[in-house]
Parts: sequence; structure tokens; C-alpha cells
Amino acid sequence: MTEQVFAIYSRIILQFLLELYVFYVLVMFRYARAKQFAAKLFGGLAAIAVIALGISFIYYYIGGTDAGRIALYLVLFAITTLHAKLCFSENYKTVLFGCSLAYAAQNLVYKLFLIFYCAGEQYHLFDGWGDNFSLYYRLVYYAFFIAAAAVTYFALIRRILRRLPDCRIDFRMMAISLFVLVITVILCSVEDIHFGNISSDGDNAFESFDVYLLRQTGNIFSVVCCAVVIVLISQTLVERNLQREVEYLQYAVRQGQKQYEISKDTIDLINIKCHDIKYKVNALLAEGNGITSEAVADLTKSISIYDTRVSTGNKILDVLFTEKSLYCEQNGITFSCMADGALLSFMDDGDLYCLFGNMIDNAMEAVSAVPDKERRVINIVVKAKNDMVTVQEDNYFEGELEFRDGLPRTTKSDKKYHGFGTRSMRMIVDKYDGAFAVNADNGVYHLNIIFCSQNRK
Repeated sequence: MTEQVFAIYSRIILQFLLELYVFYVLVMFRYARAKQFAAKLFGGLAAIAVIALGISFIYYYIGGTDAGRIALYLVLFAITTLHAKLCFSENYKTVLFGCSLAYAAQNLVYKLFLIFYCAGEQYHLFDGWGDNFSLYYRLVYYAFFIAAAAVTYFALIRRILRRLPDCRIDFRMMAISLFVLVITVILCSVEDIHFGNISSDGDNAFESFDVYLLRQTGNIFSVVCCAVVIVLISQTLVERNLQREVEYLQYAVRQGQKQYEISKDTIDLINIKCHDIKYKVNALLAEGNGITSEAVADLTKSISIYDTRVSTGNKILDVLFTEKSLYCEQNGITFSCMADGALLSFMDDGDLYCLFGNMIDNAMEAVSAVPDKERRVINIVVKAKNDMVTVQEDNYFEGELEFRDGLPRTTKSDKKYHGFGTRSMRMIVDKYDGAFAVNADNGVYHLNIIFCSQNRK
């Protein structure tokens, strides 16, 4: 009995745990680690190894029954999940989600190997291994496992991990995770027990071709289930991230409308005060109280910057361009604008302010990093062309730009909260059935927008 228990311990339990922990590492290596991580990791592994030995004795008695084997694997999963929670400072839902995903991936790879192995047994591919069968089996198995685990990670898991940090695990995702767990344990346990009982010479070797087909059908079904659910999890994360972006962009548009009202009032107040100052200066000059005309001219020039109103024919753009031109003037940036704002009257105020606000803010940030002051230039043109409305923005930039999905990737280190500006612009353009394109050429960034003529009606 003892020899059989140790065989179960080494060949079944420890092998399962080793495979499972490989995927735990692949799934959770970016999780936030708890204090004393190394001590908790290795201490927990030692404790699990001891517990697994006790489970091997129980496996010897009830591992041949459906309920017994399912219960034992659920216990092993629960223990390893508690260990993972001990090692990471993430909340329990996130840890359980990662463990369930790892379990599904482990079962996916295991079933893929069974498909290969059952075919080899059926068509006598392993008959030449002879006395070295155990050695060759292990070498083939681990080589297959490593290759399949790498493919599974790069094809499925990595896509999920990229989106997971920005996504809050909710009840829906937890339900999917638990569904993965239950399906994985039940299919794997029931199939292994019943097909193991009807094997002939060795595991997964069948005298009847019909039984072989049934076994392979079960293996393929398990693979498809695990793959579909992993893809479903990935699509759920995509949906939640898109929802988050939409919520952010809606907030940005609302904030843009508020900012427009504040900017309009501020600029109007500045212009009123500047007019008052110029009238008072002229009055003082007329009184001739020792103030020279040169001093007055210098003072007038100093305050004239605040009395510069950009006129485009659109009140939103007038306020925005005036505000941005003041900033550019104060920071050594040349702001050139030739815009027929009336052409954009079909756009909502918030969308218009958000679109051009992001456009100019991105341009100002880019040219501010250009060392040559002569190249700190922003040029904006809005005009009608062939019954279309075209918007062009050009500016110099420093360094290299990397594009993904037709948009430049943010250069800020905190990518979680940046990079929405250009995406929000494209979403606004899409809202009005326009075309949006950006590119970079010889240190110049080009942004082009085209609206169809029907929007002008």
C-alpha cells in the first residue's frame, strides 16, 4: 500500500501541482507581492507538499470514484488558492480569478497531450520505446508541456493579463471563473476514471476503435471548453475596458464644456479690464503728467497680449484658440490658425471643445520638448474643400513615435491614466461619421480630419 501511495504522490499529485504552479507563475507574476513574499512562497510550498502526501493516502481509497476524485482536486485547488492569496496582496477575487484561469490553462495543455498520446497508443507510435518507455515518456511529456504552455501563454493568457490591471473583477467575471473551475475538474476527473478502467495494456490504450474515438471526442471537447471560456474571459475584459474608456471620455467631454464656460468668462473679463487700462493710460497721457509716449507705448504693448481675440466665426473655437494663443505667446510657441469655425457648427459644443482642446494640448506638449525655438510651431487649418470640411494640424516633435492601431502610443510613464486624448478625438470624429488619420514624417506630426458634406446641412 505504501508503495502505491508514494507512486500516486509522485506521479499524480506532485505532477499536477507542478503543472498548476507553472501556470500560476505565468498568470500571477505581475500581481502585487505581499510582505515576506519569499518566506511565504517557499514555506507554503513545503506545507502543500506535506498536505499533498496526506491527500495521496485519501486518493488511494476514494480516488477511483467520481465524487472522490472531484473532491480531492477541488481541495488541492482550494489549498493552492489560499497559498496564492498568502503570497500576493491582491484581493481574494483577483487571486481566485487568476487561479481559475491557470487551472483552465493547465487542463487545456494536459488534454492536448492526451490527444497526442492517445493517437500514439492507437497507432503504435511508442512500441519501439521498449524498456526505456518511462524515460522517453517523461521526456516527450515535458517537452510537449513546455511547448504547449508557451503557446497557450502567448496566444491566450498574455492578452488577458495586459487588460487585467485596468479591470475590476466583478460578479460576472467571478461566475465565469468558477464555471471554468467546475467544468475543468468534472470533465478531467470523470473521463480519466472511466476511460482508465477500460484501457487495455496501459493508460489510454484501447482495443476498440469506437472507444478510442469516444476518448478523443472527450479530450477535444475539454480542450474546446477551456479555450472558449478563456477567450470569453478575454472578451469580457475587452468589453469592460471599452466601457471604462467610454465613461472616461464622456467625463472628459463634460469637463471640456465646464472648462469652456470658465475660459469664456475669464477671457471676457481680461479683455474688459485691458480696455479699461488702455483708456486710463490714454487719459493719463492726455493730462501730460510727465508720462512719455514711449512709456505709454511700451505699457500698451505689454498688455495688448491680453487683448488679442481670435475670430473664427465659432464662439467655442474663438474662446479656445484665444486661450491657447495666450499660453503659446507666454511660452515661446508660435500658434498659427486659419480656421473657418462656422463650418463646424454641426458639432456639439462639448465635442468641439474636447476635440480641439486635446489637439492643441498634445501639440503644445510636443513642441515644448523641441530644443530649437524656431521649430516650436503649431499650425491649424479648418477649411472647406470639395464639399468636405477638412481639419489639419501640424507641429514639430522631438524623438520617435510608436503607433498602434493607427494612433500614437503615449510617451508618458503612467500609461494607465494617459493616452486617452487621441483616442477621444478619434471617437468624436467617428461620432460625426468623419475620417481621422495621424502620421509622423521627418520630425513633423500631421493630424488630418475630414467630415462629409452632409454634416454641414
